[in-house]
Amino acid sequence: MSTETVSSWRDITVKDAESLVSFYEKVMGWTAEACSMGDYDDYIMKDSNDNVIGGICHARGSNASYPTGWIQYFTVPDLAASLNHAVANGGEQIGQVRSHGDAQFCVIKDPSGAYCALYQAA
Repeated sequence: MSTETVSSWRDITVKDAESLVSFYEKVMGWTAEACSMGDYDDYIMKDSNDNVIGGICHARGSNASYPTGWIQYFTVPDLAASLNHAVANGGEQIGQVRSHGDAQFCVIKDPSGAYCALYQAA
């Protein structure tokens, strides 16, 4: 398995995404694009050049089990193998593997208690 990974995304899951969106728009100069989650919106955040840089999400629905705080998403070549290695080496899988288009990802907790997500591009 390749040890090369790339941080490809970051997001934060909180109770009140709207308030946090406003905070980061003012502090960082980011803009928000609503992303419908059915009966509420999560937000894709963009920098001043319109580059997507992350997300601000509600702690609801599929994100209900996620911790608060920023989570880095690291691209790995083989999600299943990386998850197996994480668990075999003292980590913990948080929730189920989820899809984003043809890509897949899953949040993990490392042995120190820190969270990140493993992401396999399509």
